[in-house]
Amino acid sequence: MTDAGAISIACGLMIGLGAVGACLGIGVMGGRFIEGSVRQPELMEPLQVKMFLLAGLIDANFLIGVGVAMMLLFSNPLGA
Repeated sequence: MTDAGAISIACGLMIGLGAVGACLGIGVMGGRFIEGSVRQPELMEPLQVKMFLLAGLIDANFLIGVGVAMMLLFSNPLGA
C-alpha cells in the first residue's frame, strides 16, 4: 500500500471514529440530562448550562480531529 493510500485510510478512520465517539458522548450526556431533569426539575437550568458547555467541548474535540485529518490529507507532512 502506498503512503497516500495509508494516509487516506487513516484520515477516514480518524473522522469516522471521531464522529461515532462524539455522537455516543452527546447521546449519553443528553440522556443523563433528561434523567437529572426528571428527578430534580429545579436543577434543570444549571444542568442545561453544563450540558451545552460539555456538548461544545465534545464537538470541539471531534473538529480538532477533523482538522488534523485534513492537514494530513492536504499538506502532505511526510514529504512523499
